[in-house]
Amino acid sequence: MNPFSHHKAYNRMYKEGELTLGLHIPLENYRFDTPTMEKQVELAQLSEKLGFTSLWFRDVLLEDPNFGDPAVGQIYDMMIYLTYLAGKTNDIALGTAAAVLPLRHPLRVAKEIATIDQLFPGRVLLGVSSGDRRADFAALGVSHPDRGKTFVEAYHYLQDVLYREFPHIESTRGDIRGANLVPKPTTRIPTFITGYAQQDMKWFSEHGDGWMYYPRSPHDQELTIRRWRSLVEEYHPGLFKPFSQPMHLDLAGDPNEIPTPIRLGFRIGRNYLIELLNIYKAAGVNHLFFALFDSERPADEVIQELGEYVVPHFPAVQK
Repeated sequence: MNPFSHHKAYNRMYKEGELTLGLHIPLENYRFDTPTMEKQVELAQLSEKLGFTSLWFRDVLLEDPNFGDPAVGQIYDMMIYLTYLAGKTNDIALGTAAAVLPLRHPLRVAKEIATIDQLFPGRVLLGVSSGDRRADFAALGVSHPDRGKTFVEAYHYLQDVLYREFPHIESTRGDIRGANLVPKPTTRIPTFITGYAQQDMKWFSEHGDGWMYYPRSPHDQELTIRRWRSLVEEYHPGLFKPFSQPMHLDLAGDPNEIPTPIRLGFRIGRNYLIELLNIYKAAGVNHLFFALFDSERPADEVIQELGEYVVPHFPAVQK
């Protein structure tokens, strides 16, 4: 049974045994500099035209040079920018990777995500995480050590307020009695646990509609996915939950350049990339989205080449 049979984006992206491809916002090769955010609308539209199935957005508040990776995300607020690009495209999915629940009140998250779904039905995907950027936690006065507990409470609050009518909620995040969220989403919104969220694998095997985990070698990823799926089968016999991951990509100009590891991904020619993606597919990865931050080539060139030569091997699911 597919609980998302009416969710347009989910059904273009996910099918058991298949792999589809997406992209990480910003569509830019900025490395450790501040992204310019130029041509994002045009590149998002090009990505959709070429058959990519998703765009993913980060939830980052502050520039933190001490964090150790691109420190400002896509600069703009995740929910606002996601909505902006949704209005400039037609079918491509818009996903959060990921909404940091301890730093966002779950009622606000529910209001925002349900509104986006009403405006752009069946296009939004909700990745949720416990967060890791200490500067953001300190700035908001939220306990970083307690983020695992806060995440679980916020997750259940979010699910209750989205999908129950007039829920009775008693929580440290607030109480609801005799009131109801409006609007409700048009259909159930896929909610993916990102990372471990300070939980054990049993918890997010039971909860969440899928799992999004960090880049690892195909062998290591396969072992992890196999263990997770065995637990999913215990809690939800016969239910397919998809697995997604990002991958940093420096697409070489030579299509036959062999893969070289880079931070969270590979420098690789397109022919070997197709082979590598088939290995990830066999390992159980259902959706993979490229981050072009560390690319040496301009993003528009890379997106065009991927769209012409790679995406056709991993097309959107046909229903």
